Amino acid sequence: MKVSLKWLNEYVEVPTDIKAFCDKLDLTGTGVEGVETLGATFDHVVTAKVLKKEHHPDSDHMWVCSVDVGEQNLGKDGKPEPLQIVCGAQNFNEGDHIVTAMVGAELPGDVKIKKSKLRGVASCGMNCSARELGFGSDHSGIMILPEDAPVGVPFAEYVGLTDTVLDLEITPNRPDSLSIAGLAREVGAMYRRDWKDPLPEMAAKLQLDASATPIDEEVKITIDDAVRCPRYTARVIRGCKVGPSPDWMVERLSAIGQRSINNIVDVTNYILFLFGQPLHAFDLDKLKNADGHAHIVVRAAQDGEPLTTLDGEKRTLTSDMTVISTPERGAVALAGVMGGLDTEVTDETVDILLEAATFEAGRTSRTSRNLGLISESSMRYERGVDDHDIDVRSAAAAALIAEVAGGTVSACSANDLGIIDQWPLVSEEAHLKFRIPRFCGMMGAQIPREFIVEILERLGCKVSDSADPDVLDVVSPTFRPDLPREIDLYEEVLRLYGMDLIPETLPGGRGRFGVRSHMEHVLATINRTMCASGLNETMTYSFAEPTELDRLRMPKDGLGDAVELINPMNADQSVMRQSIIPGLLRSVAHNQARGVKNIQLYEQGMVFYAHEGKKQPKERRKLAGVMAGAFADAGWNQQPAAFDFFDGKGAVENLMRELAIPKVRYKALSADEAPHLQPGRAAQVLTGGTVLGWVGEVHPLACSAYDAQAPVVAFELDVDALAKAARPARDYVDVPTFPAVSIDQAFVVDESVTHERLEQCMTSAGGKLLSDVRLFDVYRDEERIGAGKKSMAYALTYRAADRTLTSEEVDKAHAKLVKKVCGATGAEVRG
Repeated sequence: MKVSLKWLNEYVEVPTDIKAFCDKLDLTGTGVEGVETLGATFDHVVTAKVLKKEHHPDSDHMWVCSVDVGEQNLGKDGKPEPLQIVCGAQNFNEGDHIVTAMVGAELPGDVKIKKSKLRGVASCGMNCSARELGFGSDHSGIMILPEDAPVGVPFAEYVGLTDTVLDLEITPNRPDSLSIAGLAREVGAMYRRDWKDPLPEMAAKLQLDASATPIDEEVKITIDDAVRCPRYTARVIRGCKVGPSPDWMVERLSAIGQRSINNIVDVTNYILFLFGQPLHAFDLDKLKNADGHAHIVVRAAQDGEPLTTLDGEKRTLTSDMTVISTPERGAVALAGVMGGLDTEVTDETVDILLEAATFEAGRTSRTSRNLGLISESSMRYERGVDDHDIDVRSAAAAALIAEVAGGTVSACSANDLGIIDQWPLVSEEAHLKFRIPRFCGMMGAQIPREFIVEILERLGCKVSDSADPDVLDVVSPTFRPDLPREIDLYEEVLRLYGMDLIPETLPGGRGRFGVRSHMEHVLATINRTMCASGLNETMTYSFAEPTELDRLRMPKDGLGDAVELINPMNADQSVMRQSIIPGLLRSVAHNQARGVKNIQLYEQGMVFYAHEGKKQPKERRKLAGVMAGAFADAGWNQQPAAFDFFDGKGAVENLMRELAIPKVRYKALSADEAPHLQPGRAAQVLTGGTVLGWVGEVHPLACSAYDAQAPVVAFELDVDALAKAARPARDYVDVPTFPAVSIDQAFVVDESVTHERLEQCMTSAGGKLLSDVRLFDVYRDEERIGAGKKSMAYALTYRAADRTLTSEEVDKAHAKLVKKVCGATGAEVRG
């Protein structure tokens, strides 16, 4: 939000030290994004006088002018020299005082003035209209200044645009600060200064026309759903003359970047920025039915209902949106977002219906984002507009319209306020207790009671003493919806007291010391092991597109439904992710597209699933990694092997070892079980009967869906399951002191028999004497071994911890192992 300090200074004394003021705003929670000095926008734009006006030799509508800009343009002799400017306007004469943009000027809309030729005649500048200067919508001719206007004076200086504008970042919980009056209250509290509320004085200027038809005899308001629209008010202003706004209003709006439209629209914008109250002005005649009455209905839009908004776009609405409508015309405005084109105020408008209302915040936010219509009104409605004092703000707006447009405000036979007011859902103030000793204890500082009371009152709270001298009764105002609890009041007092003034102290208590939790140890081990395995940590978006798992070909069995976002940033990020792998594949594709061949990435993060019957979704912490390319670039003497399944499995094995997870095994996954992985190159990771995750090579179709070049090895593990299975340390084993006996043994088995199955049988049969089993060869030959058969050769190590084994002991143990393996798997011993 942009704030003119000149405007703000009318209601509260603003410090002259702008840097210190900005620092104070930052410390109290209002971020300063930028500081702009007005006047710099109109550099090289000056007041001028037309000396000559002659017909262009090659045009029937253009003029060649000699324009005096005073000492802003000096000749070789050091004296003022007129500029030659070609101008197409028809509304000026010789001797008129005008505004000229010289070469080098930059006008609003990124218009840069350069020396040019127009139909063969040199032009050294531009004579400006009000619209080109951002001072209104008048583009019919150049701006004519009074006869006594000086010549050669910077335009910003002439119109008093010497101002400082702050670009503030207002947090979503502070809708009260989205206005000049709200910021004046905030600054008053920051510096403990009084501020002036302009609302009562402006509303008091309202005068009602008792001779006109009362508003309630020709206008009716109906609210179908109080949640969608808690309050709706309407006033009628008759006999308005739509035209340019007064200079003071144009100046105020221009300073904060708002282009002047006409006096009616400008008043609605002026009230919006001054009080944070969005307004909308309808052409009353366009709302009336054949009987001369207007019936305003605030209702849900119908699915497929059309509405052409003020920007000229025809939009198709849904039932989740709220509209302002009439029975005859249908929807005439999109509630809280934008008005309709058919009922807009034009130059022919005479009678106006002025709307001041409040709408459901969440619904307004969804509507504006779904339609891509982010307006100043929607930005305030989605944060929450106070439903109290809407009638007073409407009165101030109606009085100002009558002042600048010459109209009269209709009375109302039902009340003395001249307003139709439907208020079915009234917001309530929060009544709270402020326990001073508790506050001081929590803050770690003795903050005086007098300071607490003063700050709360300056922020708009009502403070009174209670029966307990250490407790204050506080009523937080409805314009501060962020103060529903006692702890919120603590924060307000503390931020204005100054968190930098709280003394630093160590936590109290004896025998307390910080330790890492089991999960923190696991996470640290994961990071350490992944880095040691050559992977680099990254972070991807937690938002995803709804079809992400389908593109990856990953089955959704047991995952649950995706968590849909209420206010997605765009359609491609409308749900929360259910897997980290798609984000990592995008990173792989991004790097590959930029010439990075070797990519090893991992990420720890949350995935989300809908939790039936619960507001909050299920969250699971996952660890995922991807490997593409090779571990190193090609050298002069070797070509590195591309990553394959065993590289990913090796990284997982390293992690299992470091976490001391027992009984880890890998179960082959079929194409039906893991369609997102290459068949024969995919495995499930288990400990006992608990599934920890999976590892494998990503299917080429899944890679191409994310524009990544295969092969890509990936794994995804459940961190919570890892933490549950992890042990603090591995069992200690003494360094062996007795020699081992090694025996090589080959088994011929069916292709369906896995290494895991053979290893289990050998480990079980070998008992305590078998200390190691290592596969060192797999051999296939249809002639020598047979079709559908394979030979698997193992190096078996026998060792006893307390003695040297005899040959008889080893032979007996080995014979038992061979017999059991052959019996359990149908294996044959290969000679």
